Amino acid sequence: MVEPVDLYWKCGLANPHTSHCLGSGQIMISCMGDPSGNGKGGFALLDGETFEVIALVDGFDPAHFKEGHYGTCIHVWDWTSHRKLQTIDLGEDGAIPLEVRFLHEPSATEGYVGCALRGSVFRFYKTPKGDWAAEKVLSVPNKKVEGWMLPEMPSLITDILISLDDRFLYFSNWLHGDVRQYDISDRRNPRLVGQVFLGGSILSDGPIRVLEDPENQPQPRPRIIQGKRIYGSPQMLQLSLDGLRLYVTTSLYSGWDKQFYPDMLREGSVMMQIDVDSVNGGLSLNENFLVDFGKEPDGPALAHELRYPGGDCTSDIWL
Repeated sequence: MVEPVDLYWKCGLANPHTSHCLGSGQIMISCMGDPSGNGKGGFALLDGETFEVIALVDGFDPAHFKEGHYGTCIHVWDWTSHRKLQTIDLGEDGAIPLEVRFLHEPSATEGYVGCALRGSVFRFYKTPKGDWAAEKVLSVPNKKVEGWMLPEMPSLITDILISLDDRFLYFSNWLHGDVRQYDISDRRNPRLVGQVFLGGSILSDGPIRVLEDPENQPQPRPRIIQGKRIYGSPQMLQLSLDGLRLYVTTSLYSGWDKQFYPDMLREGSVMMQIDVDSVNGGLSLNENFLVDFGKEPDGPALAHELRYPGGDCTSDIWL
């Protein structure tokens, strides 16, 4: 157990989000705030044997914020020296870059980053000169709505991953409620080949009405699996190594869960399984699979991260 007080006093951080095992044997955890509720980003390092919090590496620099509290930059680091080499400003369409994924091919020097606020995905790559650049390769358009806090609802991309063969890119739209599959054989021109709605904010029986949708999609019906209605929306993703099963949880973090999906705090989050057509592309919900975290012995829980033992499609190293 990593006690919150250790993150507070040693690092000045709170709201831990995503963990990664490093080649050094250490564990790196990204954090989304500080104990005072400010939007400070940062990374905590843990000893891989004792889980002791041992170091802090600064995350987003406030100087990189153009306005408000939303960052628009990704940073290139030399991990050996812990020195920042370059900052790439993605502009307004790159607001809130959350998840960065490299291609798995060891010699590849490119990948993708999902940017939550504008529902955009950028491709980043190493140039012939040896520096790094980025370009927007796709975006999910906002939907004009009524009955919500704003007249337009962004998709809010909150997680992305790449299949182990580097053919497909997957991401979740936490507000709209869908998971998407793109064929990225042409790295600069992703092609939508699969989509499935699993909850979200625009359900057909909810209080929000879609007035205009550039993609002309109907408002999805509620999802009910094994008699349980799914509250919340697809969030963190994990793909089996063979690329056939995509697992998804529904909790982002409790502060946002409470604001956008209050019923999930009462009912608990879930884990679902999506069957993947890894040949032609395509996604379909497995109606026979459900992990219900609303039935935990100590009360409903909000499940977030998924990991396979020994390595998975979001890992950089395998045992």
